[in-house]
Amino acid sequence: MSKQSRKQARDRRHRRLRFKVQGTAEIPRLSVCRTGAHIYAQLIDDDKQITLASASTLEKANREQNLAANMKSAQVIGKLIAERGLGLEIKKVVFDRGGFKYHGCVKALADAAREAGLEF
Repeated sequence: MSKQSRKQARDRRHRRLRFKVQGTAEIPRLSVCRTGAHIYAQLIDDDKQITLASASTLEKANREQNLAANMKSAQVIGKLIAERGLGLEIKKVVFDRGGFKYHGCVKALADAAREAGLEF
């Protein structure tokens, strides 16, 4: 049996997780993706297969702040996605960590979104 790469292991965890986590229009899925350089968050309605709101370190306002894939940036993106969700009258979400460990940037983003008013 060959050893899996890190990406293959994350993809396996994410596929397994997605069977359990499903978003709707009332309770969308908060999906988090973290790369070596950036952090992305989306509120997704899986029934209609549309993205309701998104936030990332690649947005123009965030690029001017020189945000990258670190804890400080994750907190900013967490607050931003929560504000956008609350603007759409979304208070409750299901959290999709995307196969990443609930640790570091992913945990910081989730905690910031909770503090800003989203319920998981």
